[in-house]
Amino acid sequence: MDPRRMPKSLLALLAVLFPPVLQAQTTILPQEFNTPVTIRSLVKGEPLTLTVTPRLAGAIHSVRWKNQEFINSFDHGRQLQSASNFDFGTVFHGETFNPTEAGSRSDGAGSTSTSRLLHLTYSDSQLQTTNQMAFWLTPKQSSSGHPAKNKTNLSNHLLTKRVTLGFQHWENVIRHQVTFSTPIGEFHRYAQFEALTGYMPAEFNTFWGLDVSRKRLVPLTDGPGEQAFPVILAKNDRSMAMGVYSPQQPSKGYENAGYGRFRFPAAKVTKWNSVFRIRNAAGIPAADFSFDNYVVIGNLKNVQETIQELADYFTTQKR
Repeated sequence: MDPRRMPKSLLALLAVLFPPVLQAQTTILPQEFNTPVTIRSLVKGEPLTLTVTPRLAGAIHSVRWKNQEFINSFDHGRQLQSASNFDFGTVFHGETFNPTEAGSRSDGAGSTSTSRLLHLTYSDSQLQTTNQMAFWLTPKQSSSGHPAKNKTNLSNHLLTKRVTLGFQHWENVIRHQVTFSTPIGEFHRYAQFEALTGYMPAEFNTFWGLDVSRKRLVPLTDGPGEQAFPVILAKNDRSMAMGVYSPQQPSKGYENAGYGRFRFPAAKVTKWNSVFRIRNAAGIPAADFSFDNYVVIGNLKNVQETIQELADYFTTQKR
């Protein structure tokens, strides 16, 4: 039937039964981003919220569900965020050429970020940002005795992320798609992309790997270190947990790594990450490097089952 000939009452009923898939979007100009933005969905009937803030140039400050905060957001490094590390054509030392989404080490607990938000748009349960990443170190700073290789506070590296609450039928999944745009005019033989990291409250103090081939949890030490198993951080009583899975893991040549776990007792914080690496003796050309990660929340059993189902799903998709 031609929709133009349908009774208005029928059209109204169809609109209720089959609402549009697209959600209304709101775009905020960088200079008008003065208050936090929160997106929402429901997980097991309870609100899941994810918040980005001007203080962090649009990086994720909070993930909250059932009155549990999953992110220990303190300075400009401890968030749910992305960063990259490069050798700058010399011997690689961590943090010495380290564009970081949320800001720099010197930003500390301050109210502003050296990183610059360039774009922010969001709907009820999705958001997208682009920012120009600050270097973690200022040109005069050092990390573990190694001086910064960058000559400016602000890098020319861009980061675009798309965050979606829920994936397919898995409502307890946060899909995080990120693209690192590296600039022309730099020479690197080694690139390390921390596609996503989550700094968590110290109460998430048990570390697990999921052996997806054997469908079982494997206890992990404090490390710090990496393994090929998707990593899960949980409370002792297993009532709350957060884990990460990426169908792109592992990186070529790094088949026994990719998912990291860390404990920082002095700072009272724990951390997981999903890391990708590229090495090319001839140099790594400027390009866009995209990574797809799935953050899972729930109790430990829920998180284990969901990551296993995601792994099975993507394995089937690749066939």
